[in-house]
Amino acid sequence: MKTKKSTSITIATCAVVFTLLYIIFAATPLSKEYQFEPTWNLNLAAPVSQNIDDNATISSFSLGQSAGYFTNDGKISLYKSFPSRITISDHYYAIYNTEASNIPFYDNKGNKAGVIEGSGFPYICDDRIYLMLPGGGSYSLCNSDGSTKWTCENIITLTAFSSNKHYTISGYANGVVKVLNNYDGDTEFTFVPGGSDYSVIYGADVSENGQYIATLSGQDKQRFMITQRIKDQTKVIFHEYLDNELNRRTLVRFSKDGNRVFYNYKGGLGIYDLKRNNTLKLPLSDKIIAFEESHNLLFVLGQKENIFTVYIVEKTNTFEGSFSFEANNAFIKAMDDALYVGKDNSISKITLKRD
Repeated sequence: MKTKKSTSITIATCAVVFTLLYIIFAATPLSKEYQFEPTWNLNLAAPVSQNIDDNATISSFSLGQSAGYFTNDGKISLYKSFPSRITISDHYYAIYNTEASNIPFYDNKGNKAGVIEGSGFPYICDDRIYLMLPGGGSYSLCNSDGSTKWTCENIITLTAFSSNKHYTISGYANGVVKVLNNYDGDTEFTFVPGGSDYSVIYGADVSENGQYIATLSGQDKQRFMITQRIKDQTKVIFHEYLDNELNRRTLVRFSKDGNRVFYNYKGGLGIYDLKRNNTLKLPLSDKIIAFEESHNLLFVLGQKENIFTVYIVEKTNTFEGSFSFEANNAFIKAMDDALYVGKDNSISKITLKRD
């Protein structure tokens, strides 16, 4: 039987332990939360600024039948309306139509940079200029003046395409994937993901170092797959069959650091982590039209009819939230500590903070 004295000692001891634990945990800083601060809103009807700071960051935009460049401090540096089509990056742009040939292209200040030689549809990705050739299976990479650097010829329809600084990857309707180096256009390797009754490549990307390839392919057992290049061979390091199947081109992209792969499958967003060898899946009914990264955040732009949604995922693959808006056309761009959201006739800057 406990005495009053022993009971008092027990209570006092528990109180001391509780106090110490409280002090320890109270001294531990709480996890920081992201704050999104509206900074400015730019109306595209505003006149083009004649006073652009030399240190301003210039970014491209394309909304409906208008495109151009804006600065990170909220000024329009170049504005173009176009009747047919445009391809634009932060470096160059080209306006063209369905019967395009010998297409002039311009830098982000509106100066003529060269002429894309030949007939076809131009595609500008960062500072790389491609010409998609008639027939739908072949394409050329151009030099900085628009002349042809090399050509990848194929009679099978091109169904997936992506590139980075060092490599270009193309996928075809017959299930073949080719990876070429950008220096001389030599084929680094060719392979077939397979595993489905009907072969077709819907999305593909290659890591910056050329070591990993990601594909989403096939009908009747459609699957997502990661392969690793080992000399002239490829080794499957991950694959999964998808419950629901797409029948259109989709986005498959490596992260900037090469450690993750983002992919849009029917019904959701997948994020495969190469280091952890695991996959995060977020159910989404939208068609994903863009991925953007900024610091520790991934921004995903989805569209369902005229409703656009921006989904926010932390680098640890934690879903942080989303916001939606109604528009006919939209884009997102992440740079430094800001997210830029384009909506029909306006562009908004949202500064990212973590407190």
